[in-house]
Amino acid sequence: MNVPDLINSVPTGLWLNGRATPSESGRTFDVINPATGEVLASVANATPADATAALDAASAVADEWAATAPRVRAEILRAAFEAVTARADDFALLMTLEMGKILPESRGEVAYGAEFLRWFSEEAVRIGGRTATAPAGTGEIAVVKEPVGPCLAITPWNFPLAMGTRKIGPALAAGCSVIVKPAEDTPLTMLLLAQIFADVGLPPGVLSVLPTLDAPTVVGGLMADPRLRKVSFTGSTGVGKILLAQAANNVLRTSMELGGSAPFVVFDDADLDKAVDGAMLAKMRNGGEACTAANRILVQNGIREAFTTKLTERVAAMRVGPGWDAESAIGPIINAKQRGSIAALVDEAVAAGATVRTGGKPVDGAGFFYEPTVIDGLPDDARIRRDEIFGPVAAIVGFDTEEQGVAMANDTEYGLAAYFFTENVGRAQRVARRLQAGMVGVNRGVISDPAAPFGGIKQSGLGSEGGSEGIEEYLNTKYIALPPV
Repeated sequence: MNVPDLINSVPTGLWLNGRATPSESGRTFDVINPATGEVLASVANATPADATAALDAASAVADEWAATAPRVRAEILRAAFEAVTARADDFALLMTLEMGKILPESRGEVAYGAEFLRWFSEEAVRIGGRTATAPAGTGEIAVVKEPVGPCLAITPWNFPLAMGTRKIGPALAAGCSVIVKPAEDTPLTMLLLAQIFADVGLPPGVLSVLPTLDAPTVVGGLMADPRLRKVSFTGSTGVGKILLAQAANNVLRTSMELGGSAPFVVFDDADLDKAVDGAMLAKMRNGGEACTAANRILVQNGIREAFTTKLTERVAAMRVGPGWDAESAIGPIINAKQRGSIAALVDEAVAAGATVRTGGKPVDGAGFFYEPTVIDGLPDDARIRRDEIFGPVAAIVGFDTEEQGVAMANDTEYGLAAYFFTENVGRAQRVARRLQAGMVGVNRGVISDPAAPFGGIKQSGLGSEGGSEGIEEYLNTKYIALPPV
């Protein structure tokens, strides 16, 4: 499918009651191709009234969807998995156009994102409970699981499909209706997914999609409505704190996947080539625009220069260009604001004495490109050592001992992901336990798996997505006291 045909196949209205619908205001906003700065499409701009309509629909079908047989819910999710897979090329190109990532990575996201639909189709029929005789013999204890009710899913722009399916999959599997507020930069992928769900038979009202430029008002109205029973958010810690405060008013269930500052620790007994390969994946995958991206590369000083030289050679060879170009290894940054934030972090570090080994500046011309960068010699107080970079910048810092390396890795308010490389089995077990993160990669630079729980500790969030744990976030536990048998 060529680009005009693909864009024309994507719904551009709000997704309400199983169909594309204009906003009640009639207003739209433009979706920009970050590789060119040109308009891809204009989509409906949801208002608080539209959000109320979505919650009306979600509430109206909540009981019916909760009562739908688990096997039926499972088959709809499985059909959606197959439909997304059948249109993998369309989804991949659409994500490349609206988010910027290179096509091979977009194809990888389609496979990863679709897998959440298949995984949770299998979990839908395995929602359990338990029974037991009360220890005092006074009756029977029955524990059952029930859907929490209408949910709000707020998704980021960096993984437009997977961050949606990771929330929609367990919500639908558990029997919850769900409203999705996609990122304003990348709403098209989620609108196409909504169309897919309608095509495979998801009842109207069970899934709504609300693109909007007025997220605080639209989301705030939903959070204040007592009919909403859960919010799941992926994004910055700052916004997550606002949502947690709003959730307190109605005591909403919350899942928060927030910011990260992942350490990537390389010990001097590591296989150097494997460590460089892992760093390229952990840092440069998705252009560094990932909450799990290696934010601080900590290398034991005995091998620091050798590691930095090898990494610099690899990064310097990366070609920057549009994601649909087969020769591109790094696509554009999502927008001008984000590129400016990356540039400011690098410029401040350089002004304070850091050394740029390769890259280090925006690319002139159309689009929002930034050179793949390696920077070292960072001062202790450099902001780039604390703030999430969210771009293709590898910031390298040295350390002397294992104790120091672990302490430096844990010296952050975040605790989402951590990576380390060593060939010592004892060190691998020891360090994995000591790192303060919800997810730890040992001798690997990619750790996400739909079958594993994804989530952080400290200010990186609450709850888990994926794995058998993921569906529990959408279920209430009910105890039923029965008389003696």
